[in-house]
Amino acid sequence: MSSDRLSGIFTPNVAPLHPDGSINEEELRRYVDWLIERGVHGLYPNGSTGEFTRFTAEERRRIIEIIADQTRGRVPILAGAAEANTRETIKACEHYHELGVRAVAIVAPFYYKLSAAGVYAYFKEIADNSPVDVTLYNIPMFASPIDVPTVQRLAEECERVVAIKDSSGDLPHMMRMITAVRPLRPEFSFMTGWDAALMPMLLLGCDGGTNATSGVVPEITRKLYDLTMSRQLDEARDLQYRLLTLFDAMILHAEFPEGFRAALQLRGINTGKGRQPQSDVQQQALEQLRGQLQCLLAAEGYMDEPIGGCAAGQQVDADQVARIVRDVMRQLRG
Repeated sequence: MSSDRLSGIFTPNVAPLHPDGSINEEELRRYVDWLIERGVHGLYPNGSTGEFTRFTAEERRRIIEIIADQTRGRVPILAGAAEANTRETIKACEHYHELGVRAVAIVAPFYYKLSAAGVYAYFKEIADNSPVDVTLYNIPMFASPIDVPTVQRLAEECERVVAIKDSSGDLPHMMRMITAVRPLRPEFSFMTGWDAALMPMLLLGCDGGTNATSGVVPEITRKLYDLTMSRQLDEARDLQYRLLTLFDAMILHAEFPEGFRAALQLRGINTGKGRQPQSDVQQQALEQLRGQLQCLLAAEGYMDEPIGGCAAGQQVDADQVARIVRDVMRQLRG
């Protein structure tokens, strides 16, 4: 078990693709450098934002290989290692350990909904056989939930289980986990995956975040982390509200993470098209959203040459974004 506590902002990055759908290695390497130069504390490939379920096991391994090689130890890597069963997940842990990642993140069993006992047994087998530290990944909207007693039991029994990434956005749930685990394992890390509550979660005692918006505006999430941790709360609160506006615009879209992919393209990263096919209606809605994301990014000063008449520094308020999102969702529903 490493003595380095997981903390700070770990970026769940997308994987840029060529027009034929294959991994664009050159652009992925450029993207890694771009993120590190803008202050992210760590990288989190093969997460939900990285669409890990849409890649083969070989492709997932290749993504980690590319990022580990390009990172060259400049920042730690939290590698998504979830596979369809414990045997393949442990193999992934072994491979990523050889590549020098700081830890792996493993989502609770998905597709089949398991009881708390089943979730415990799943992680216990992996933790007992993994050569690298394990971060539990709780995302109940997509996978079996990890309840507080299960987190506490795994933290007590498994030295390799060193952290949890929670994407539920549930503040009381996070508080209950911290209350149950921190007295037993003071070095255990709590990471929030819900961008809309990054500041509140940090104030509650979280050590950092794995936030999709950090892949688009790493400057904002890093600054929000620094302001919050240094207790410059008025500035942090203002920045959290601005981040919320951008986050809502990107995530309140039918096909996550296409909003994040579209925004990242506006920042100059050639992400290519995602692997999930889009209907004509969806493409039109995404194009409309892209125009509004452009305005939001310009308002934050992250677009030197705004397209479509959106002047740099233009402000877009939350009500306007809500109207935009409602229009997009209405179109998607036909």
